[in-house]
Amino acid sequence: MSRMLRASAVMAAGTMVSRVTGFVRTMALATAIGTAGMGDAYNTAYAIPYSILDLLLLGVLSSVVVPMIVRAHKEDPDGGRAYEQRLLTIATVALAVVALLAVVAAPLLIDLYTTGWSGRKLDVAVTLARFILPQLAFFGIGAVAGAILNTRDRFAAPMWAPVLNNVVVIGVLIAYLVVFGDAGKDLARVTDGQLALLGLGTTAGIVAQAVVLVLALRRAGFTFTPRFGLRNARLGEMGKAGIWTIGYVVVTQLGFMLTANLANRAGDAVDGHGLSPYTYAFQLFQLPYGVIGVSVITAALPRMSRAVSEGRFADVRSEFGSSVRLIGSIMVPVSLLLMVLGPAITVPIYAHGATPVQDAVYIGNVLQVYGLGLVPFAVFQLLLRVFYSFGDTRTPVYVGAATTMLNALFMWILYQVLPYAYTVMGLAFAYAVAYALGAVVAWWLASRRVQGLGGWQIGMAMTRMYLAALPTAVLALAVVWLVQIAFGGLTFLTSVIILVVGGGVGMLLYLAVAHRMRIPEVNSIVGMVAGRLGR
Repeated sequence: MSRMLRASAVMAAGTMVSRVTGFVRTMALATAIGTAGMGDAYNTAYAIPYSILDLLLLGVLSSVVVPMIVRAHKEDPDGGRAYEQRLLTIATVALAVVALLAVVAAPLLIDLYTTGWSGRKLDVAVTLARFILPQLAFFGIGAVAGAILNTRDRFAAPMWAPVLNNVVVIGVLIAYLVVFGDAGKDLARVTDGQLALLGLGTTAGIVAQAVVLVLALRRAGFTFTPRFGLRNARLGEMGKAGIWTIGYVVVTQLGFMLTANLANRAGDAVDGHGLSPYTYAFQLFQLPYGVIGVSVITAALPRMSRAVSEGRFADVRSEFGSSVRLIGSIMVPVSLLLMVLGPAITVPIYAHGATPVQDAVYIGNVLQVYGLGLVPFAVFQLLLRVFYSFGDTRTPVYVGAATTMLNALFMWILYQVLPYAYTVMGLAFAYAVAYALGAVVAWWLASRRVQGLGGWQIGMAMTRMYLAALPTAVLALAVVWLVQIAFGGLTFLTSVIILVVGGGVGMLLYLAVAHRMRIPEVNSIVGMVAGRLGR
């Protein structure tokens, strides 16, 4: 537990700074271009390279590449060094080619994520996509470098490199806002030169991130030598293991295409209620998972993979149980606070410049719905890593496909029955319900694989966490009600008051109650923080 806490704390600190600077970046973006037509065009173009990366690389990294690098470290005479160099070479060349092809096919790619766009809005989205898509190659280099660093238990750089990315893009957005002002917010008035600054500035952040990760590899003792020998790249073995992961990612990306199309339709009908609020609320929803969940999962996967390779299933169960409880100890109260404080969170962040208060409140309403799915989503992702540690990439495809199909079904039904003004909230609700059901199925299958996951003990621990968090939720609700009564609607000031009292004091209340209830994970966190402050 102490080793996991130390590793997770390093990553969580980097991820926290990354997410904070990411919020500043999103604030600058919302201020510069808003959440209506220009915002939807940018966010659609920005989503495409990440979708392509998911299809080609990112899903395979966590499920196939990390376990294969760990095995190469153990089995290859050179400790896997040549294999790492060959892997980085192939990824760089392949993704450079993909980036070039994607730039050429930008109009077709935009059509996949939108319905009925034409004229200036379509032109702006295509132009932005052509400036943003070259980041594919650099993001791929950084992703492979980060995977190699993780297998060497070097977790800091992959978590801190995105900070530089955010800082670069924040600088670009501030320059864009200062130089172009209102002209940069209007689809009809924005020029190709302005779009070039916006798009190439976004790509420049990814370039800086990749450079930092490559330099971290050198400091870790990795010397890059291009190796093009495909025979020793184990691509056949990787393909057999990775085909199912690619299948899973294909299914999830098809689900996201449906999400983007439905959200963009709603945004065309009601300004400020399209893909942009969905994207911004999702970023906030991902914060606790990114800070706590990703940190714990990244540290746990290599250890579970080693335990599986040595036949230590008891250690897999122990690692999984510790990870779930550590994640839940923070995410349980945070999920309740998101459901209560959503608009109070989004108004101070987004209600500036081109984004009016009512649009920021709507982003908060979407965030409130997302709060329902925070814990199930995190547990679902951790359960997939149990299968990946066994080298099983087929089962996650079945589970992921079923979850995505449920999500798509729920989204379509809610899209049909809800007014456009509530469509994006319905999409968030479908997401939460689908991942809750998916986590139940994944748990049952994973439990059979490792002869039990300690469900009773984990369930009791999570129940105690929810009981400890109830006073926090009640306090937050009372603060929202009292502030609304005293000051009227949400403003920047009233939102800050709600966050400080309802959120800040509420979390302190949770820590105090959980400490009194002797919840071990909370006590470990409190003890670690107290020890550091004592120094």
